[in-house]
Amino acid sequence: MSLSPPYTRAVGLALVVGVPLTLVLGMLVAWPWLVAWVAAWSIVTFGFYGLDKSAARAGRIRTPELVLHGLALGGGFPGGWLGRAVFRHKSRHPAFLIVLVMSTLVWGGGLLWWFVLRG
Repeated sequence: MSLSPPYTRAVGLALVVGVPLTLVLGMLVAWPWLVAWVAAWSIVTFGFYGLDKSAARAGRIRTPELVLHGLALGGGFPGGWLGRAVFRHKSRHPAFLIVLVMSTLVWGGGLLWWFVLRG
C-alpha cells in the first residue's frame, strides 16, 4: 500500500487547510485550545520529520519511528502528513503510512464523536 507523493501532498494539504477552515466555519470555535494543541503539535511533528530526513541523508542517528508515531497520535497528525509530503519522508514505508492513517482516523473519529455524535 504505497501512496504516490501527489496524493500524499493532497492529503496533507487537506488536513492542514481543513482543520483551520473548520475552525473558521464555526465547528471548533468553542474549542480554540484544541486547535492550538493540534497546531502546536503539528509544527513540532513537521520539524521532527525534517530533522529525521536530514539525519537519514547525513547518516546520523535517526528519530525512532515510535517517536514520530507518538507525535502524530498526540495531535500532530496534520504536521505528519505535511512533513511526509514536503520532505518525501517515509513515503516508501507502507507500515509507517498505516500507522499515520490510523492516528488520523483516531483523531477524526474522536472529533466526530465529540462534536456530532455526542449530542
